[in-house]
Amino acid sequence: MARAPLLQLNDVSLTFGGNPVFDGLSASLQSGDRLALVGRNGSGKSTLMKVMAGLVETDKGDVVAGPGVRVGYMEQEPDMAGFLTLGDYASSGLEPGELYRVERAGEGLKFDPDRPVETASGGEKRRAALAKLMAEAPELMLLDEPTNHLDIEAIRWLEGELKATRTAFVLISHDRAFLRELTRATLWIDRGKVLRNEQGFEHFEAWRDKLWDDEDQARHKLDRKIKAEARWAVEGISARRKRNQGRVRALAELREERSSQIRRQGTAGMALSSGSVSGKKVIEAVGISKAYDGKQILTDFDITVQRGDRIAFVGPNGVGKTTAIKLLMKLEEPDAGTVKLGTNLEAAIFDQARAQLDPEMSLWDSLTGDPDMRVSGKADQIMVRGMPRHVVGYLKEFLFEEGQARGPVKALSGGEKARLLLAKLMARESNLLVLDEPTNDLDVESLDLLQEILDDYDGTVLLVSHDRDFLDRVASLTVAMEGDGKATVYAGGWSDYQAQKPDSDDWENRPNTKASRAKEKQEKAKAKPKLSFTEEHRLKELPSVMERLTAEIGKLEELLAQPDLFTKEPVKFKKATEALVERQTALAKAEEEWLTLEEKAEQAG
Repeated sequence: MARAPLLQLNDVSLTFGGNPVFDGLSASLQSGDRLALVGRNGSGKSTLMKVMAGLVETDKGDVVAGPGVRVGYMEQEPDMAGFLTLGDYASSGLEPGELYRVERAGEGLKFDPDRPVETASGGEKRRAALAKLMAEAPELMLLDEPTNHLDIEAIRWLEGELKATRTAFVLISHDRAFLRELTRATLWIDRGKVLRNEQGFEHFEAWRDKLWDDEDQARHKLDRKIKAEARWAVEGISARRKRNQGRVRALAELREERSSQIRRQGTAGMALSSGSVSGKKVIEAVGISKAYDGKQILTDFDITVQRGDRIAFVGPNGVGKTTAIKLLMKLEEPDAGTVKLGTNLEAAIFDQARAQLDPEMSLWDSLTGDPDMRVSGKADQIMVRGMPRHVVGYLKEFLFEEGQARGPVKALSGGEKARLLLAKLMARESNLLVLDEPTNDLDVESLDLLQEILDDYDGTVLLVSHDRDFLDRVASLTVAMEGDGKATVYAGGWSDYQAQKPDSDDWENRPNTKASRAKEKQEKAKAKPKLSFTEEHRLKELPSVMERLTAEIGKLEELLAQPDLFTKEPVKFKKATEALVERQTALAKAEEEWLTLEEKAEQAG
């Protein structure tokens, strides 16, 4: 005898602002289901989850829960009005004997139950909402981006809990590793339809690509048929006879079918320009330490960031990853130690708080009102990597509809806000990119594209992320911040770090301990000679040489950027090109010489 479903959606349709979100959608959720709910940003994933939870009323169709089935929903922005503390909210509706579940979930998710709701951050509220849902243990859990604002330790705790539970659940998440680990089937929202694959997220992309290939083949066959029938209608004399009018009507129906097909949304037109070349040594930090309110962030930390490095900072929430980056960028001063920035740096910063976005502004004003993007005398133009562009055309490259351009930023989804911030960031030329939690809320396709862009980016990247898959794809070095000021540099991404790190209790054997560093310095000092008089003089001279060459390169690049120089003055163009190559070569040699002498001086010192 077949079991009754936990939740049944029958012929559900929903329209927002005149645009259909779903039309004739039917789906069934069974006991034991572990579903990934995937789709592009703005496709309606969160809306569908709210429909399942009974929070959004549909235009037509039914949403029916099974007998005695409780549906629990964790939304992205929980409403905590009327509650004094996060603990009050998380424990609301529970029996006294069930309160231990909140405490247990709170420990795993690292939220303070005594934190007042008024002072709690968005991330803290989300963790409290997740703890509440886990404690309630409904028959069906709907989790909308549960890993946002969680550190990797908390994500792994949540993975363990969801693996062990017998409760059915539906997950929306950008975290590939999380979805691969937990899901057994996939619901895919694509152009208002929901398709189901009885395989976990690990197989989603192969399944999606197969469906797209089949769709492209069917569209190609339809196009050929329409073309052949259209030729018959024009050239065939019999087409004008009454008995062949049915064939003409069939052609009209074919054309109507073709025009009604909804094209797949393309990928975002993200692009980065690395601008001018930075110095070979981008950042050098020696012995830096920092503490806040008695809490040690870094202790005697050394790192040298070279041009082209992709450095990821990982560790629990609150350990100081963002502070570490601010110290390296000289946005904050260390308590001890020194930080030197290299030459010719042009930084672009993506902040996780989205502070660069005014929620009350329209998307149009957010771009045209930016001083770095404004085009004088052109209210509809913005400057994108040195070239004027129409604001709507640029927004379309980041998958925004024309109608959204005049809408407020606050109406955007989390993923759309992330894309808008990336649009502002990518309009600038940079050679040092700082990304603080860029993966939050982005869909899978946008994450793939961002990864490809970073792979092709000529500049340097400093990255904070809790997305393990993204770290593995992007990072060339990982700085593990583990609390009490301890920070260790490992080669590779997250998986490489996990393979290399010693046991957490085996601190005396870590290669980055004070004793081992002191011993290494002593051994180096014994073997290394001092700089000669000539080398010392050259070391002092080289910074001004590199500065002069950089300035000359800038002037030559400005000259060669003139669009008509090649046609009007070909000789001048040739000489300028040769001079540019010559000075770029000289600058590279000077940087290499300075780096060698600087390291020799440090070793001798």
